[in-house]
Amino acid sequence: MPAQARFRAMMLTLCSALLATAATALPASAETASWEVSAHDGPTAVVGLDADDGRPTLAVRRDGRTVIEPSPVGLVTENVDLSGGLSLTGRSDRTITERYEAATGKSRIRNVKMAESRFSFRGTGGARLDLVVRAAADGVAYRYVLPDTGTTGDVLREASAFTLPTGSDAVIGPYRPDNELRFTRYGAAAAPTGSYMMQALFRTAGGYALVAESDLTGSYAGARLTHDAGSSTYRVALWNDEPVEVSGGTLTTPWRAIVTGDLATVTESTFTDDLAPASRIRDTSWVRPGPALWTWLAGGKEAGVSLEAQRKYVDYAAERGWPYEVVDAGWYFLPDQWDVIDPDWQRTSWIPELVRYAADRGVGIHVWLHYTLLTDPVEREKWLSTLEKWGVEGVKIDFMDSESQDRMRWYDEVLQSTADHHLMVNFHGSTIPKGIQRTWPHVLTFEGVGGEEKRTNTAEHLAALPFTRNVIGSMDFTPGAFHRPYRPNVGSDAGELGLSVLYESGIQNLAGTPESYDARPEARRYLEQIPAAWEETRLLTGDPGVSAVLARRAADGRWFIGGTFAGAAHTVDVPMRLGAGRWLVETVTDGPSGLVREPHVVSGGDTLSVPVVTDGGFAAIACRWYAGRTACDD
Repeated sequence: MPAQARFRAMMLTLCSALLATAATALPASAETASWEVSAHDGPTAVVGLDADDGRPTLAVRRDGRTVIEPSPVGLVTENVDLSGGLSLTGRSDRTITERYEAATGKSRIRNVKMAESRFSFRGTGGARLDLVVRAAADGVAYRYVLPDTGTTGDVLREASAFTLPTGSDAVIGPYRPDNELRFTRYGAAAAPTGSYMMQALFRTAGGYALVAESDLTGSYAGARLTHDAGSSTYRVALWNDEPVEVSGGTLTTPWRAIVTGDLATVTESTFTDDLAPASRIRDTSWVRPGPALWTWLAGGKEAGVSLEAQRKYVDYAAERGWPYEVVDAGWYFLPDQWDVIDPDWQRTSWIPELVRYAADRGVGIHVWLHYTLLTDPVEREKWLSTLEKWGVEGVKIDFMDSESQDRMRWYDEVLQSTADHHLMVNFHGSTIPKGIQRTWPHVLTFEGVGGEEKRTNTAEHLAALPFTRNVIGSMDFTPGAFHRPYRPNVGSDAGELGLSVLYESGIQNLAGTPESYDARPEARRYLEQIPAAWEETRLLTGDPGVSAVLARRAADGRWFIGGTFAGAAHTVDVPMRLGAGRWLVETVTDGPSGLVREPHVVSGGDTLSVPVVTDGGFAAIACRWYAGRTACDD
């Protein structure tokens, strides 16, 4: 090694010893200095810096095993390459302790404890890059801070990548702007060359790792993963490979998150929410999650233009005790002219009449909007203020189909405007949550998933979603469409019923027809009981892409359980991780003549055997047992 390089390596090691107050500098080799950021009972992030070329890396270890190999980090801007030629100038450390309450998601009360270290680097010409690293019990995350974008200019690309240990497996889906393509299992290196969604699950020697992002706003652009077949590395690529515009001052990028641990830790994690900023809404009393009767798959275009049809759906929602009914596309179009907006919609619309009709029956109305109605600030205010005046409680905004920086700025504006008008939100044709539901709790759900509308889903896809997309945040899959012949579990009404619990959504849009529910009284009885907000979520058993059984605890103490399986009919043994004591568990399974409800009395920790049909599943409710109790709704 040249004398200059040896001196630089010595100085880097010396700096690490002086600056690291919460971790010890551990030279990984003669050419690399490294620093650790650790969480109690969790993973360790290892930041490295090559002494020869000044290229930074980040690795993740857990329990002495590798989760992510040393992988590139850094930014390339229009004026300077901050992915190499760096030297460490400082490190600061702090502990983050927070407690917050979530309106939606896997659990209501969130307790957060993270170790954070900020590594300050100096690059060519004195340009500065800060790498902020956090470690928690369930994950590691990092982000970049450019303190002076007036000097660095726009961001051209990230060096960020994730290199998996040899032999790792992947459950990933191809990238498309609406995030609606299927998940498939591969060997991580064997996956085809292409772009993949930033909700990628890997199984490594060190445990599972879900790669995601958090705190994405209009100051940046969305990202995807790119991969070359035969390589174990997945690289971060920005939207459409376009530069991120900066306007001077400081730029803080989104978090690059690795949710890691055993499968239960990853599935139950709220890490991407925990990384996001605190709620910007002080009074959330008007944010009320709940199931809804969704009319698009049930009634199509005809329902969207008909007040009479919508009244019937409202009546049915009221009978079932569902708090919402969703009016989809068509309500503001001219009669007999689909997609043509009535220029006099504020005067001619029947929505105010429907809202009054529904309110008399205890049902709230949500309505569909095309996102382009909300691009112009004046038009946005007209639409949202009118809906608020009418008494509409929520909006389903559709077809954004982009994660560009410009579209993310649109999200920023619409999130604030809908909050100002007390309108709950469901985004369709959208990005995925990425922490937004913590910052903006009136967002009940996002689509961003290959859901019930798709005709090409597979049973494997259904069994992958609880470990991928739904880990990150609420997911509007729209289950319950028993009448649809295209669903991969078409032979299992019990499996379709189980999806209503297996998939979390702050507004669970039930997609079936009233007739299909009435033809399945056990399904109807079950769906009358489900909430859409949960105190706690537990993974009971699962194998991504093969099987998933989750239990979610409601505010009244009952556990709702849903399971889905890909493959041949069999009997599954489900651990009842529900807590000590005796439980009455009512299972709903597929029988020769329809759905069958059966009671079982078990003790917490016991295993319950449940039969499932090919590509099927089941649903269940568990409540505290006492002598003489035979049902959980008595």
